[in-house]
Amino acid sequence: MKHRFVLAVPFLALAVPLLALTLWPCAASAQHDGLDDQQTTGRQVLAQSCGVCHLQPVMNARTYGPPLSRETAGGNAEVIRGIISDGTPRMPAFRHYLSSPQIDAIVAYLKTVPPAAAPATPR
Repeated sequence: MKHRFVLAVPFLALAVPLLALTLWPCAASAQHDGLDDQQTTGRQVLAQSCGVCHLQPVMNARTYGPPLSRETAGGNAEVIRGIISDGTPRMPAFRHYLSSPQIDAIVAYLKTVPPAAAPATPR
């Protein structure tokens, strides 16, 4: 039994710093993408709650809803909040699913998203 413990201690001593180094670039990239904490939360909530309809799963795939950007709803934050909260004829309301801070975070994130480039027309 002693031998197993003696072997485990050096392994753990090496594994913990390696795990920290493995996770560190993820944290660093989140800090360097230019988003504040609210916008980062908005990106995460949008991906989890809105992505199924508004984000392309793969290149050239169609989505159910329009792509979202800072130009969505004319860039009007109150209109975007209303659409997310109350829904539209084609989109469900999220007021009972998302909290006000989560909706505000989505709006803050969308302000950072440039509009998608127009698709090239085939020749």
